[in-house]
Amino acid sequence: MEETVTGVLTVENDVVFLKGLDGQNHLKSQHIWEGYVTHWKDHTVHAQRLPQKDYENGKYMYLLSPVKEKERVPFLELYYNERLVKYTTSTLGHNAINIGGNIFNFSHLMNENEILTPAEYFYRPALGEFAPSPTTGRFSLNENGRNYYDKFGRNFMRTIHVLRIEGIDEASLSHIFHEELRVIHNTEPHPKNPEKYKDFNFLNRNCTTILRDGLIKYGFKKIKGIFPRDFFVSTATICLGRKGLKSTLFTMPQLLVKEAPPSVPTPFMNPCNYYQFRKLRYQNQ
Repeated sequence: MEETVTGVLTVENDVVFLKGLDGQNHLKSQHIWEGYVTHWKDHTVHAQRLPQKDYENGKYMYLLSPVKEKERVPFLELYYNERLVKYTTSTLGHNAINIGGNIFNFSHLMNENEILTPAEYFYRPALGEFAPSPTTGRFSLNENGRNYYDKFGRNFMRTIHVLRIEGIDEASLSHIFHEELRVIHNTEPHPKNPEKYKDFNFLNRNCTTILRDGLIKYGFKKIKGIFPRDFFVSTATICLGRKGLKSTLFTMPQLLVKEAPPSVPTPFMNPCNYYQFRKLRYQNQ
C-alpha cells in the first residue's frame, strides 16, 4: 500500500477529504467510502491507498482507520466474530488471532487464509471487490465480469469479542501460524471448487481448531473447543485466571453500515461454556 496520510475526516459542501495536520487538504478528488463518514466524520484518521480499484469509477480505493497509539509490549489478541446472519457458513461465527500487529486469518476459502494488518482486517471499505454483490448482497464470482468477495472490514460486518494477552513470545507464536499458512498454501487445489481450501474440515480443520492447536503447541495446554464461541470462552477462562499473564476482555461493537445487517452472538455447543461465559467480566460491558 501507499504511504499513509493522516488528517481529520472532513465534509465541506458535500466534498469529503482529509484536513491534514500540516494544514493541507488531502484526497479531495478521491472517492471515500460513506461508511467512514458515518462513523468517523471530524475524527483524525489514517488513509492508505489500496492497490485495488473501485468498480464504479475506476479510481483507487482508500483504506481509512482510526489513529491509535503504537503498541509498546508483546501481545496477542484472540477474536471471536459474531455471526453474519446472511451466510449459513457463518452460523457459528469466526475466530482470528492478532500477534504483535499481524492478524492471522484461516478460512474455508483459499484467498482468506492470509495475514492482514489491523486496518485491513477491521476497516476495509465496502467498495470494489471487497463489497457484497449489488444484485444479491452476498459473495458472488464473475458477476458481469466482476468478483464481489463481500469481505470488507470485519468491524463493519460484526461485533467482535477480544481477549488481549500481554507479555507473550511473539516470535514463537507467529512461527507456529506462519507454518500453518505455508501448509495451506502448498495444498493441492480443490478438484471441484478451486476457490476453496481442500483440507478444510468442519470438525477438525477449521478457523477455530487451527488456532486452538497452535495455542496448545505454544503452551496453553488446557484450551478446548471446536467452534468459535466455545473456544473463545475456554481460552478466556484459562488465561484470565492464569498468574503471570496480563489478560483483558472487551468487545468492539459493530460499526453499522447499510452493506451489513447487525450480527448476532452464536449458540454455545457445549453447555458448560455458557456457565463459564456468565462468569466472565468484559471491561466495556
